[in-house]
Amino acid sequence: MMQQSAAWWREKLQLQSHVEGGAFRETYRSEWVLDMSTLPAGMIGSRNASTCIYFLLEEGEFSAFHRIAADEIWHFYDGQTLTIYEIAPGGDLQTHKLGRDIENGETLQVIITAGNWFASRVEAPGTFALVGCTVAPGFDFADFELAERASLQAAYPQHATLIESMSR
Repeated sequence: MMQQSAAWWREKLQLQSHVEGGAFRETYRSEWVLDMSTLPAGMIGSRNASTCIYFLLEEGEFSAFHRIAADEIWHFYDGQTLTIYEIAPGGDLQTHKLGRDIENGETLQVIITAGNWFASRVEAPGTFALVGCTVAPGFDFADFELAERASLQAAYPQHATLIESMSR
């Protein structure tokens, strides 16, 4: 099967611009609602059990550093490698390679731990990555925090250059 273009995917999947960068469309929101009393600390209000989106990034774009209050599972669908940078509260940086080249350290799925800062980009010139993101408990913008560049650099000065390049 021939690989499609980013424009083709954007049109066929009806993707819209995302606040953190790239384009997306929510494809699933569980009808099951979890009561606030059963959720981890930091979540405000009840949440759907799970949500899922398509997410598309092209070379030259990035998903800015942000964090959410739930684990997020990334799934690779098409295009080239997506690099996901994850900073844990203690400052450890993990670089994930989401893609098909398993023999060179890429994986088809990546799990980002709840509360960790993360950002992503396609680094190969002229390419894109089409991925999916599943969040459980389900995503809600009430749990979304877009990084403020200076504050994140102050908290993690060892990653200041990366933060500079992947924040707004």
